[in-house]
Amino acid sequence: MSKSYASAGTLPAEKAVVEGSSVSFAKKLKKLSGVWPPLAAFVVVVGLWELICRQLDVAIYLLPKPSDIVQAAVENGSSLSNALLTTATETVIGFIFSVLIGVGFAIILASSKLVEKSVYPYAIVLQTIPIIAIAPIIVIWFGAGTNAIVFITFLIGFFPMLSNTLIGLNSTDHNMKNLFFLYNATPLQTMWRLRLPAALPYIIAGLKISATLSVIGAIVGEYMAGLGGANGGLGYAITVAATRLRTPYLFACGLSASILGIVFYLIVNRLSRLLLSSWHESELAKEN
Repeated sequence: MSKSYASAGTLPAEKAVVEGSSVSFAKKLKKLSGVWPPLAAFVVVVGLWELICRQLDVAIYLLPKPSDIVQAAVENGSSLSNALLTTATETVIGFIFSVLIGVGFAIILASSKLVEKSVYPYAIVLQTIPIIAIAPIIVIWFGAGTNAIVFITFLIGFFPMLSNTLIGLNSTDHNMKNLFFLYNATPLQTMWRLRLPAALPYIIAGLKISATLSVIGAIVGEYMAGLGGANGGLGYAITVAATRLRTPYLFACGLSASILGIVFYLIVNRLSRLLLSSWHESELAKEN
């Protein structure tokens, strides 16, 4: 009798363990279901690329095979890693400045409609000026090298942060602002406790745009104001590879820049989930 009771008592626990493992397995399958389609498409595209280039005997300087690109990346691994590290450093510094100054400037504009109407049009004008046109002036001001590259990266990432943050701050629910006013909240309290949290999804959207644009800004800056040699970034490496018709290495540098942008985007996307997953609909839908 006691044996039957003991065995019966263990059934619910065993059932709970089985159900928990099945739920965990289902979640893993759900995650993998989002990974397999792009991975399969990547394998198909790369395989067809390799096959077509081999069958048509395409000249390597016109269109290298994926195997040629991998070989070039391995043979120039040291130079490529140094260039990638240089570009990543310049990108991070410029991106941080664009975030801090963009959000800070948006807070100042959102605090006064008069200031916003007076200054924001000039920010739009600044954004419409091509970076290529003002890059020589930036080089004159800051000199060739890291300072000019970081400033160019900052300029490209600044406006998305300013624009998105300002839209978010101005989109705060008026009823909530009236509630804060009734409780005699100061403008600083309203900004810090209401408007900034409400604008967080817009700020995250600006971060996603600015993160990828910052990589482009760093490479453009290296084209216009970069240093050569061991201190050169991906922009310099791409220029040298293009002039010497080292097309496989050119592709390797371009793909490295793309991977760098993807990594920055994924970091910001992870930050978005951490900050928004508990309350905002955009991330709640992903978690369910």
